[in-house]
Amino acid sequence: MSKVSVLSGPERRRRWTTVEKLRIVGESQAPSASVIEVARRHDVHPNLLTVWRRQARTGAIGRAAALRPEDEVQFAAVSVAPEQPAWTARAGTGGTIEIAFASGVQLRITGAVDPATLTAAVAALSDGRAR
Repeated sequence: MSKVSVLSGPERRRRWTTVEKLRIVGESQAPSASVIEVARRHDVHPNLLTVWRRQARTGAIGRAAALRPEDEVQFAAVSVAPEQPAWTARAGTGGTIEIAFASGVQLRITGAVDPATLTAAVAALSDGRAR
């Protein structure tokens, strides 16, 4: 047999204070808590508790001291590294580089090239000898 609550008077809905809502939301956010079990314990529909949880996250319900301090939003320290220079060709300079080696090997590069990659390719094709 189930339990039935009868509300008397002209108002048929229960009213929850902000402190009560935040207390129930805080209880539902415990690591091992189940929203359904917390809602059942406080005689609240689980959908309503889910709405309150969302409202607490977005700040629609006042952030009172009823929430645990570890539930509050905190910011992590961030440092920004200096930007590395980009080795890209300027607009309109997408030319072609052709290199003919004494060994008969030809190297053709089209578009923007990273200088380190070009240096490594030339060194590999010229047997590592600088000219």
